[in-house]
Amino acid sequence: MTLRPVADRVVIKSVEVEETTKSGIILAAAAQEKPQIAEVVAVGPGGIVNGKEIKMYINVGDKVIIDKYSGKQVKLDNIEYTIVRQDEILAIVE
Repeated sequence: MTLRPVADRVVIKSVEVEETTKSGIILAAAAQEKPQIAEVVAVGPGGIVNGKEIKMYINVGDKVIIDKYSGKQVKLDNIEYTIVRQDEILAIVE
């Protein structure tokens, strides 16, 4: 199965979190923060959303920064994805 977002939505996948701090301390899963950097895996077509023309400027493969608690989490084929609106993306990492 694949995810194909609609309208101005973007499907992202979290970038792996380091489990060891720079000083060598290993963090338990409960102590780790939700990653804020993610990779874009699918982009909706844009179009008219709520009466406004939306042009998509995010591309598949972009690394982006999102708010910790934005979007909807879904699990497909044992992979966790987050679906966010394009306007919920805070920045593109270059």
